[in-house]
Amino acid sequence: MTGEVDMSTADALFRAATPDGVHCATLDLSAVTFFDSAAIHAVIRLADRYPGALEVRPSPQVLRVLEISGLAGQPWLKPPS
Repeated sequence: MTGEVDMSTADALFRAATPDGVHCATLDLSAVTFFDSAAIHAVIRLADRYPGALEVRPSPQVLRVLEISGLAGQPWLKPPS
């Protein structure tokens, strides 16, 4: 994903990450510049769908939103090194 993930694009993100027959997902959000509560909800839904099999690679902006939301310690979050 690139640009903004918000209430108008969060469902598209979820659908793109959940095609039939898929049992894991990696979300490359390293080029995302805006991330709102709808986007957070989509990621949480994906974590529920792929327990132990989701990896999220955030941009600094996404990481900050997840930190503020209390989600920085989630095992699916792979902060930039």
